[in-house]
Amino acid sequence: MTTSFLQFTEEKLGQAEKTELDAHFENLLARADCTKNWTEKILRQTEVLLQPNPSARVEEFLYEKLDRKVPSRVTNGELLAQYMTEAANDFGPGTPYGKTLIKVGETQRRLGAAERDFIHSASINFLTPLRNFLEGDWRTISKERRILQNRRLDLDACKARLKKAKAAEAKAACEGDAVPDFQETRPRNYVLSASASALWSDEVEKAEHELRLTQTEFDRQAEVTRLLLEGISSTHVNHLRCLHEFVESQTNYYAQCYQYMLDLQKQLGSSKGEIFSGTFVGNAESTSPPAATSPPAVAAATLPAVPTIPVVPTIVGVPNTVAESVLNPNEVKPPASGTRKARVLYDYEAADSTELALLADEMITVYSLPGMDPDWLIGERGNQKGKVPVTYLELLS
Repeated sequence: MTTSFLQFTEEKLGQAEKTELDAHFENLLARADCTKNWTEKILRQTEVLLQPNPSARVEEFLYEKLDRKVPSRVTNGELLAQYMTEAANDFGPGTPYGKTLIKVGETQRRLGAAERDFIHSASINFLTPLRNFLEGDWRTISKERRILQNRRLDLDACKARLKKAKAAEAKAACEGDAVPDFQETRPRNYVLSASASALWSDEVEKAEHELRLTQTEFDRQAEVTRLLLEGISSTHVNHLRCLHEFVESQTNYYAQCYQYMLDLQKQLGSSKGEIFSGTFVGNAESTSPPAATSPPAVAAATLPAVPTIPVVPTIVGVPNTVAESVLNPNEVKPPASGTRKARVLYDYEAADSTELALLADEMITVYSLPGMDPDWLIGERGNQKGKVPVTYLELLS
């Protein structure tokens, strides 16, 4: 360990040579590091996507580390559904507002359940494989890389030791090859030089033996590490399959959400006319003249479109005939300009004779009249004419 540390320090100071790995091995190392770094980022950001609340993420992490089951948590959609249902009960489930709250709340509950299923599926099919790689395969790769690094340091230390021994042996051999001088102390120095040369020869043989052993260990560890690094390709294949499953789960989730909202929009669109009509009828009954002068049959035929009447007199320059035309769409004349084409997004069933039934994907002409509810337009299809809800249309230029 001390020798490896000394070799590492000298390499950092530029005082020792370092055994370089081949280019293919270096590419495998770089690819593995890249895979680990991006897998960590994708894992963390996917966790944020599935659970935006950081406190909840920490709680789930702790439960996971303690090997305990994560408690079931109510989704935001389910909590909103609960509030809407309770509010509807307080306001009156039979009132228009209460009925709508119940419908929207039920849809929010279904959205929350769909979100829960998506999170569960994504966690099993996508997050778990990524986490298993980081906590399993990558830890094994990191461990073997550390062993390989120690083997390389030992190998370089043996090379340095052998180099020094050979240099000392050559120096001792040069001194031993000199012609001895038998005057004074020279004979003694000559004998010492010959002895040192023999000692350094033994040191060289010992260093060469250690180098062969260290080289064998290094080659063996390099092969083990190389096989693990080449396994990164299999990891990519596995993560690719998991990514497809994640996309499929997300697609199903958003398709469910879209269908739930589409159904809700249809429910609200079909009941919107009834709600506003009922609201106006309740207000109109308090101000209408006696039954003898206002036959109920006439009122029932014209009231669904009456909410626009109070607005018309407040518009400067708009004659009363415009208000009458809103009440009778079949008699409405389209304006000289301002008509547009619109594509119908989905089917719509007319609530009464003042509205125009729609079929998905058909093209109609639409325009607005002064005083109309901004959520409605006048639609024309051939000789047919009537009010249509804006939310059911895609206005074209």
